Amino acid sequence: MRKLASIQRIIDINPIEGADRIEVCRLLGWQCVIGKNQFKVNDLVVYLEVDSVTPARPEFDLLKDSGYRVKTKKFRKCVSQGICFPLSILPSSPAMESIDEALQKYGIMKVTWQEGDDVTELLGVTKYEVQIPAQLAGVVKGPFPEFIFKSDETRIQAEPQLLEKHQGKTFYVSEKCDGSSLSCFLNNNEFGVCSRNLELKETEGNSYWKVVRELDIERKLRTVGMNLGLTGELIGMGVQGNKYKLPNLQLKLFNVFDIDNRRYLDYIDFAEMVTRLQLEAVPIITANYELPKTVDELVEYSKGKSLVNKDTHREGIVLRPLVEEYEPDLHGRLSFKCINPDFLLKYNE
Repeated sequence: MRKLASIQRIIDINPIEGADRIEVCRLLGWQCVIGKNQFKVNDLVVYLEVDSVTPARPEFDLLKDSGYRVKTKKFRKCVSQGICFPLSILPSSPAMESIDEALQKYGIMKVTWQEGDDVTELLGVTKYEVQIPAQLAGVVKGPFPEFIFKSDETRIQAEPQLLEKHQGKTFYVSEKCDGSSLSCFLNNNEFGVCSRNLELKETEGNSYWKVVRELDIERKLRTVGMNLGLTGELIGMGVQGNKYKLPNLQLKLFNVFDIDNRRYLDYIDFAEMVTRLQLEAVPIITANYELPKTVDELVEYSKGKSLVNKDTHREGIVLRPLVEEYEPDLHGRLSFKCINPDFLLKYNE
């Protein structure tokens, strides 16, 4: 689970040109603007990641104007992602009278916080979720199937050690498209379509099923002779404001999952399967990329225009090795993303 709110250590602090009351700090791979002399290097702080939503309580009132949601901001040309609070923000939570009671409930039998401690639940922080339009919501058939996986890549800033750990390996880089996650599957002769979190019934007017039927995906999967799950991004009219200015709905695949062998297809097999199914993959920026040494370098690489529409900022990039592998630090496959800050700023994310 993503640590939206956690205890982190400030690695360094630097001045911001032309700013007298603020400075910029780094923690993990994140860059965050703080008050001048508010913290020192090596201080432990409560760090809230972008897309965290806090309760509407006085200690979080500086987020009131953004609906208590943490967004990417720019101060004096300095990009800030996340927000830092002193540890003193921790002593209480909505349902508890004291920190001792909270510690006992959550099984943290100590009064000294340590770097990496997850305080998301303790602070009542939740993840921001985009409002789903009616044509995407659909009618629920059941929960997301257990035999395929949801897609939710970690931002590299949260796991910066991965860059050093996997130096020298070849990765492929795909464009992260801004849309709505769509999964479909054929498993033991059963075909289904899912949104990010739910399996959906086939109903008139539902955009997920409409696109799947237009692309004839069920018939195509039945010709393969394998139990497969496909996951992609649904983009276009009626989805996320249609930033790509498309005249229709399009599906861009980024995962093909072999259900029987419980593994994602390697890059070459993925590309071949997408071609065989006569479908489209998300734009591939390069299939021959070596990781940089710093997060800042990767953030710069994430910038640029979308290959879907050259007049639109791309949302970011997703990186995966050419040959799939397990990554213990991610508790799953080696796969992570880097979001383009220009995109976040332009669309107030």
